[in-house]
Amino acid sequence: MTDTTPDAADLLAIAVTVAREAADTARSMRAEGVSGVTTKSTDTDVVTAADRAVERQVVAALAARRPDDTVLGEEYGGSGGADSPVRWVVDPIDGTVNYLYGLPQYAVSLAAEVNGVAVAAVVRNAATGEEWTATRGGGAYRGGRRLSASVQTDLAQVLVATGFGYDAKRRAHQAEVLTRLITRVRDIRRFGAASLDLCLAAEGGVDAYFEKGLNPWDHAAGGLIATEAGLVVGGLDGRPAGPDMVVAAPPAIFGPLTELLAELDAAGGP
Repeated sequence: MTDTTPDAADLLAIAVTVAREAADTARSMRAEGVSGVTTKSTDTDVVTAADRAVERQVVAALAARRPDDTVLGEEYGGSGGADSPVRWVVDPIDGTVNYLYGLPQYAVSLAAEVNGVAVAAVVRNAATGEEWTATRGGGAYRGGRRLSASVQTDLAQVLVATGFGYDAKRRAHQAEVLTRLITRVRDIRRFGAASLDLCLAAEGGVDAYFEKGLNPWDHAAGGLIATEAGLVVGGLDGRPAGPDMVVAAPPAIFGPLTELLAELDAAGGP
């Protein structure tokens, strides 16, 4: 019987080509000036014409190469057929507020899932050209260099990245969590793009990362890259990573950090 399961390396090659082209579009549209700015869930949750244009470009590029696959995107939701086990998960511009302000922390994030499991991923910082990739079981890389995450074992010495939601009440709860967390770790960082935070953790630029309220497109690619770099990626109380919580941390830190986050009710609030 012929095995029709797509090869992760082949899917990654497609993802890299598509993400690079999409990042070029995002960067060139930013140089021309941000336009078509509207809001989504709140007045601070922005979306631009570039977000929409880049996602349309990615969907079209994937359809041209693998027309039977489905695509889940941030701006337009699901699309494509249902005859393939492959689903692509795309965030066309992760870090739209950074994009709006011209801060160089925004990325195209693209993952390929086979039967619901991410097997190939690329995150490309459209502003700088930095690129992270991974295949399941094949390791994580940046610019040809295999990544190894932090091996920190002392929670008190951990540099933690995080992010905030757009709802004011949720932010207030998250701020309360941080005021209690910051005395228990080395320090906190907030850069504004979940996919890049996960890649930064994957290469040891921070020791760990957590955030509540992420959607699949926020962490599908970055989560695989972090996992393949040696981090444990999951939720609280043994649950998988999801909208309640995404945590990425070294094996020795994951347990203590998730226990502390549970104690601080980091997954609670609005």
